[in-house]
Amino acid sequence: MPASDSVSPSVILGNEEGSFPWSVLAERHPALIQKVRDAFPYGPEQHRALDALLKNCTEGVVEPLPAGAQDRDQWEEWGTHQYAGRSWFDVPWLWAEGYFYRQLLEAVGYFGSRGASGGGREAGGAWRGIDPFRPFKLAELDAPETDGELAALDDLVTRPEEEQARALLHGSLWGNRADLGFRLSGADEGGEAAGIVADDSEVLWSLLRPARRDAGTVCLVADNAGRELVPDLLLLDHLLTRGYAERAVLHVKPHPYFVSDATTADVVDALRRLARAPGAAAAYGRRLWSAIGDGRLAVRAHPFSCAPLPYAAMPGDLRGEFASATVTVMKGDLNYRRLVGDQLRPPTTPFADVTAYFPGPVAALRTLKSDVIVGLDARTESALVAAEGQRWRTSGTRAVIQVSS
Repeated sequence: MPASDSVSPSVILGNEEGSFPWSVLAERHPALIQKVRDAFPYGPEQHRALDALLKNCTEGVVEPLPAGAQDRDQWEEWGTHQYAGRSWFDVPWLWAEGYFYRQLLEAVGYFGSRGASGGGREAGGAWRGIDPFRPFKLAELDAPETDGELAALDDLVTRPEEEQARALLHGSLWGNRADLGFRLSGADEGGEAAGIVADDSEVLWSLLRPARRDAGTVCLVADNAGRELVPDLLLLDHLLTRGYAERAVLHVKPHPYFVSDATTADVVDALRRLARAPGAAAAYGRRLWSAIGDGRLAVRAHPFSCAPLPYAAMPGDLRGEFASATVTVMKGDLNYRRLVGDQLRPPTTPFADVTAYFPGPVAALRTLKSDVIVGLDARTESALVAAEGQRWRTSGTRAVIQVSS
């Protein structure tokens, strides 16, 4: 339940049986282990490690990474020294989720820790660098629905610039729930747009107006790969080609994370998917490919992107990069939780207040898929609760465009 104004906001844990965080730890993570196990012909060592992780994350306690793990010291700084020996359900949910995915990569040998013959971790291992979530990402990217979405770009490019901009922004907001046709007939006003419960899009565009002579760099911190990454790339192309930004930086994860989170390999897959499509989609793909080649679009994979911590704890180099941007756009639910803090605050808490630490203008494009929410007006919150109870927080049918400038 939401915290009251008179007490400090509670950090979300997963120990309340039946809660959304509890269901992720107790149900979603075990199911994911089975899906990963079935997706690859892993050997006995990986199977044993996956079985051990299943038992540990549901019945055991947090354990440190193996002594030879390349990022063991980093994870010690990020919290294993503090949480080791405690139930997964009794540590901050944001941290528990992040650490689960790191341990899953350990189990399948992504970092070379399973199946290395003879020489141990340094020998690499057959499964080193193999993304355990890649089959799921590619299946979504290659789904028939993607063809229809990309075909809609042929119509979109004929529309007025303002309409294109709105459509592409909403496409990035809704991710794979969005049809890139965006109901261009106008029906969208009663569909996807009606689900936006906080809309600072005009503030965002005011930061990005092409008339600004000091138009500089836009950072976009990506969320998911596949059909959700494609609209992000389309939006970045629009910002670059229409003069909203001279340069863009796309932040992705340095390694697989949270099943769908985008990595550099996923960016390449998305660009290739665009390039091989007919019509306008291929032109988008070629421009984006060229933009990376000439430096107008850069791809970054900072280690902190996979940290189980809020952005308030970001390191100095990342803070400096965001500080120099015209605006940083945070995509998706996980980035939102990290941006505002994974805590139960009153939904009417001002977005600007909880992001005041951020070193520059910041925007959140987020479909609601977890309990955390700020920046709503009291009337909107009351209407949502009256209509849906608390389900609106996690159903993915509501979204926000929030900006702190």
